[in-house]
Amino acid sequence: MIKSNSYKISDINNYKIQKRRLIKRKLYDCFKSIFDIFFALIFLIIGFPIFIIIALLIKFSSRGPIFFLQERIGKNKKKFYCIKFRTMHPEAQDILENLINTNEKIRKEFEETHKLKNDPRITQIGKFLRKTSLDEIPQFLNVLKMEMSIVGPRPIVREEIKKYKDSYNKVISIKPGITGLWQVSGRNNLSYKRRVLLDCIYVEHKNFLLDIRIIIRTFGVIFFPNDRGAF
Repeated sequence: MIKSNSYKISDINNYKIQKRRLIKRKLYDCFKSIFDIFFALIFLIIGFPIFIIIALLIKFSSRGPIFFLQERIGKNKKKFYCIKFRTMHPEAQDILENLINTNEKIRKEFEETHKLKNDPRITQIGKFLRKTSLDEIPQFLNVLKMEMSIVGPRPIVREEIKKYKDSYNKVISIKPGITGLWQVSGRNNLSYKRRVLLDCIYVEHKNFLLDIRIIIRTFGVIFFPNDRGAF
């Protein structure tokens, strides 16, 4: 009889703990959604002059559109178009295919990271935008569309899914972010395995204080981009 009561008390305590966690998670998700919209609106309003200057620099420095839209995988496998300022030449795909077909070292580098450290496809203004992460400013529009969050895992390109392996479903369980742990922890200097690990760590431990810390560190990456791995 005592054993039976012990089980019941244990079950009740576990239920209460789970209920508190669920309520806490729902409150966090609700507050984060409100914060995302508010932060995105304020940032776009205050940063509008910078937005226009960057758009003009892109328009008059190289051929092609101002924005670059790329299909990404969002929360619960929902596809969306991630918006960025264009940082590459219009013929970037042809340049990439030629490099992959003629240079074994570059082919391996791209297969491992889906990026090139000394990328000839990037324009002069594009190099600056990538180094400072200013090319990602238009993603605040994705936040307003409820496709992305300010902080979260990096949005996944379809070709990258296989690299996430068993971590894929965990990473896409929440909205991808404009910034996140991997962006402020070395970014492209990190191995792909490390990037995935950092995204998983964020999903498992996400909370408002962690979000604030990542946002603060993101401003550090923007204003002091040297050796932060952004290219």
